[in-house]
Amino acid sequence: MEKILIVDDEKNYPTIIGEILKEEGFIPITASSGLAALDILKQDYIDLVLTDVKMPGMNGIELLEQLRGMKPDLPVIIMTAYGSVEQAVEAMEKGAYTFILKPFDNEALIAHIKKAISIHKIVQENSMLRDAISSRYSFGNIIGKSRPMQDLYETIQKVGPVSASILIEGESGTGKELVAKAIHFNSLRKDEAFIAVNCSAFAETLLESELFGHEKGAFTGAAAMKKGRFEMADKGTLFLDEIGELPASIQVKLLRVLQEKNFERVGGTTNIQVDFRLIAATNKNLEQEIKEGKFREDLYYRLNVVKAVLPPLRERQEDIPLLINYFIKKYSRGQKMPSNILKGVTPETARLLFDYPWPGNVRELENMVERAVILSPGDYITPNDLPLKLRQTIGSNLQLDGIPENAGLAETLAAVEKKMIQRALKLTDNVQTRAAKMLGISKSGLNQKIKKYGL
Repeated sequence: MEKILIVDDEKNYPTIIGEILKEEGFIPITASSGLAALDILKQDYIDLVLTDVKMPGMNGIELLEQLRGMKPDLPVIIMTAYGSVEQAVEAMEKGAYTFILKPFDNEALIAHIKKAISIHKIVQENSMLRDAISSRYSFGNIIGKSRPMQDLYETIQKVGPVSASILIEGESGTGKELVAKAIHFNSLRKDEAFIAVNCSAFAETLLESELFGHEKGAFTGAAAMKKGRFEMADKGTLFLDEIGELPASIQVKLLRVLQEKNFERVGGTTNIQVDFRLIAATNKNLEQEIKEGKFREDLYYRLNVVKAVLPPLRERQEDIPLLINYFIKKYSRGQKMPSNILKGVTPETARLLFDYPWPGNVRELENMVERAVILSPGDYITPNDLPLKLRQTIGSNLQLDGIPENAGLAETLAAVEKKMIQRALKLTDNVQTRAAKMLGISKSGLNQKIKKYGL
């Protein structure tokens, strides 16, 4: 049921209107002033505001202006016993849905409310649809501005329109399936199916049935014919994750499908033609697997027409702030009230997250942020909000690579200082004021050190 906020300083009017609204199945909520209405709107979801114009303190037009800044799409109906053409024009210009005069006809009021809510729902649905389409046909869920990520975006754009097989390499947790989906939804097959299979999730016999399907009675338990993933991906894209785990017997059959574009279901004799684009992903070094006799060389070259490499998070540290902000917004929706949504991380936390090696990559970072969104009591994520194993790395990640073993203390400290300045500049997008604050020095002091180290 929709909630209607009635804002009026008169004692009787909100009660009367509330009873009318209840009879129509609405939930009335009342506020005696504009400020009280704003407090309610910060704490509760409201479908429509019905407000008087003449009220002490903040009047209805001023409340309307505040609402346009807070909730631009929220429908507002202005009501007054002191109506004038000028007020009506002003209210409509400032975004009111309509303007009615007291006393009003009850049926007319309900009709206005129902129509305003109906239009509001359509606007919301269209907005959600636009967001979904924008996310689906873009790189919206792949976050990063580092050079390796820019190279990856360029690869996605180039390979999207063609049907060549693609091999995505990257450690676990780097987001290989996201890249596969981005390639699919930027391809000519975007309106067809995207079918994903994790090759490590099935035993060999089950995987064969999963990929090729089976005929009724092909084996014990095969009570009906089942289509396999190859058939389901016809005209679309088949994504085989963890391709390095594919058993040798399935590798042979996959190679034949890629060459001939046809196959037979398990227990069947009918040739089934298929047209799909294959994207494979692995966290293994397939060339090494070939040397060890674990992966077919001919299949590797069939898969590796185009290679996309996903860098581990530790090699694109400048993307960490972007990812953190993205995940904070993602997990704050539905987890926290609008007044208590996290704003970011403290400088100490940022330094810690920047230095942490992230063995679980983006997936580990996402889990950490989700945990902090749920548990953090303040506006910012602090080191205390992080998992214990991450907090224990404080001070243990100082890398002295590149510093000669016989270097003196002054030389070593200078090298460490230079590295800290470089890190602070990366974390703050080269905004020197913010970098200086993070380092605990003045902006002029930072400027001098930047010149000193030729940064």
